[in-house]
Amino acid sequence: MIRLVVYLLDQCDPGKCSGLKLKRFGLAEPVYRLSQIPRGLVVLNPFALKVLSPEDEGLVKARGLLAVDCSWSQAEEVFKRRIRGVKRRLPYLVAGNPVNYGEPGKLSTVEALAAALYITGFKEEALKTISIFKWGDTFLKLNKELLEAYSKAKGSHEVLRVEKSFISGL
Repeated sequence: MIRLVVYLLDQCDPGKCSGLKLKRFGLAEPVYRLSQIPRGLVVLNPFALKVLSPEDEGLVKARGLLAVDCSWSQAEEVFKRRIRGVKRRLPYLVAGNPVNYGEPGKLSTVEALAAALYITGFKEEALKTISIFKWGDTFLKLNKELLEAYSKAKGSHEVLRVEKSFISGL
């Protein structure tokens, strides 16, 4: 089982918070302060320079993933903090959650974790993680082709090529 850690900042409606639901189901470890974040995790950061790719599989398997559960309206400020770990951004994906449905890049915490698991080769864990949400299947259907293409890429350069090709076709 891949270690999933969620940095919970209590900036969203607790009833709609996917990070809290992951915690309740025992699928993710919660942390509430920067100092509690374990060292060496792959940090899903939408502002990171390097894109997540299958070449990160070993690091994800050895260390795990960190998702930051915060409001998108405050994300830029939150990610300016010194969050320790290996920073990676997810490639282009579309939200399937009811709050940001159809919005490119505005993924919920669980969508980000499931996508990262899928891309790095842990598809079964990705499906298990997102399956506790009734809209989880929607996210997977909206992004099926992209997730498959990203997961088959040889490295970050190829993920970027797939991403660029898809965006130019929009």
